[in-house]
Amino acid sequence: MKISFLGAARQVTGSMYLLEVDDYRILVDCGSNLERSASTGQPASSNGQANGQSSTEISGPDQTEFGLAYKDTPATLPQTGFFPFEASSINVVLLTHAHVDHSGSLPNLYREGYEGQVLCTEPTFALTSVLLKDAASLNQKRINELNASKKQRVKDKQQQMQKDLFLDREVRNTMENVVAIAFNRRFKIADNIDVTFIPAGHLLGAAHIVLNIVEDGKLKSICFSGDIGRKNYPLLVDPAPVPPVDYLVCESTYGNRLHVDMMSAEDALADVIQRTCIDMPGRLIIPSFSVGRTQALLYTLNRLYTERDFPPIKVFSDSPMAFESTKIYLQHINMLSGEAKAFYKEHEALFDFENFEFLESSKASKAASNYGEPCIIISSSGMVQGGRVEYHVAQNISNPYSTILIIGYCAEGTLGWRLLNGQQTLSIKGKDHQVLANIEKIDVFSGHGDRNDLLNFVGMQSPETLKRIFLIHGDYSSMEAFRDTLAETGYPQVVIPKKGESFDL
Repeated sequence: MKISFLGAARQVTGSMYLLEVDDYRILVDCGSNLERSASTGQPASSNGQANGQSSTEISGPDQTEFGLAYKDTPATLPQTGFFPFEASSINVVLLTHAHVDHSGSLPNLYREGYEGQVLCTEPTFALTSVLLKDAASLNQKRINELNASKKQRVKDKQQQMQKDLFLDREVRNTMENVVAIAFNRRFKIADNIDVTFIPAGHLLGAAHIVLNIVEDGKLKSICFSGDIGRKNYPLLVDPAPVPPVDYLVCESTYGNRLHVDMMSAEDALADVIQRTCIDMPGRLIIPSFSVGRTQALLYTLNRLYTERDFPPIKVFSDSPMAFESTKIYLQHINMLSGEAKAFYKEHEALFDFENFEFLESSKASKAASNYGEPCIIISSSGMVQGGRVEYHVAQNISNPYSTILIIGYCAEGTLGWRLLNGQQTLSIKGKDHQVLANIEKIDVFSGHGDRNDLLNFVGMQSPETLKRIFLIHGDYSSMEAFRDTLAETGYPQVVIPKKGESFDL
């Protein structure tokens, strides 16, 4: 048995791992790479969404879309096309969850010749469809814009983009081959291999993937953590225990830090709203990822208004994709937390409350920025990079009575990152704006478990029987710190693989 690390190795995004058992080849996740080019300091890509982020192009030179150029791939994994392997040689794909840094290159896999199935949970199936359709729509828009140019340089780029970008037909082909698997049910994918999807928290439908493999008469087991959620997150179940395994492939996004805010989501959000919309007649802009984060926000707001008698401040949710994703959450209430199910049973609503409105059209979106009373506008993307939120930030950034609340990670160079780093003037769509609005940040809505949550996850494994831990999906500094922490707690068998590196198990 051999494992190869083809993405999210010494970086956060682009999850992709190839597990080979004799001549049977399993691809775990097939994600888009949204990391920055080390040479240019520019993001490799932002096609589609990182954690539900609808976005525009911010790609660096010499990078294919979704960052799969693989210029430094070792010779053991020759580049045969879009991927560092022959797509038709893959037997099955296992998908941990819907975020496109885990799912975003699936349409390209089928376009390159893959003919097998993608196995995932039912909510992941539904959310992946929404995310990939949105990415395809953005791709088509970009191609159309380039088609309108008469410059040869642009036309050459357009021809290359058409080779690299997937469109709606590739998404349809992908989703026709996705098969939903129930949580906690062993599913045989080959005579000697079975897979189990275990709830991971983090996002509706997200899973740890456990594989049991019989090789040469011996049973071997490996767990892919996916993204590990945190306990008591709004709407979601806590990460479930994982049985003992021989090998653990563990994410390390927060491997070197703890969440700062210790208060509950309700208390943290109530504090901000009180100061920004009640104590003064201000406007609160919340950039938020459309899938997962927005639903947690709306549910928390509903609880504040329903259970704490907050004034019914107008709330706008300005993201068509958030609207579609919210419907999927409502279709899977049985998979939400016990607290959320009890709230729904009592109030017959999770996301609908007095003075709440989804904005569907661009016209309605722009009209919301002219609303004269205190209000809350939730809009994508969470990094303030692309999407309708750029308009809302531009309209309010020079208003000292407005507050922009960052509730998640912002990649370096994005507008959100610049706001958090105190930049006094920002250029948005070619126009400079003086930053006079209040900039705040809370991390209670981060869907990733912190260092303690990761330690709890690893701690379910016996250090005497666990043969090796592979750290993935994190900055290299985070991985190094978490490796040292694991060694201190009795787990010295930690490896930080390089991109393209393979290991015999």
